[in-house]
Amino acid sequence: MKRTKFSESQIIKILKEYESGVSVEELSRKHGFYPSTLYDWKKKYGGSTDSTLQELKELKRENEELKKMYANISLEHIALKDFIAKKL
Repeated sequence: MKRTKFSESQIIKILKEYESGVSVEELSRKHGFYPSTLYDWKKKYGGSTDSTLQELKELKRENEELKKMYANISLEHIALKDFIAKKL
C-alpha cells in the first residue's frame, strides 16, 4: 500500500483550510499535492476531526488484538480436539 507524505491530522488541517475558503489551487501549491488529491481526501476524511481519527485508530488496534486472541484460542481448541480424539 502506498504511503502518503501527509499524516491524517495534516490532511484534516488542509481540509479545514479548504472549508474556510482557500482555493484548491492555492492549497495544492502551498502544501505540494495535486488538486485532485484534495477531493479524494474530502471523500475519505470529510467531517472527521482529530478526536474521531484517534478513536478510530484505537478501535482498529483493539480489533487487531481481539483477532489475535481469537486465532490463538481457536488453535488451542483444535489442538485439544485432536488430543482428545487420539486418546479415544
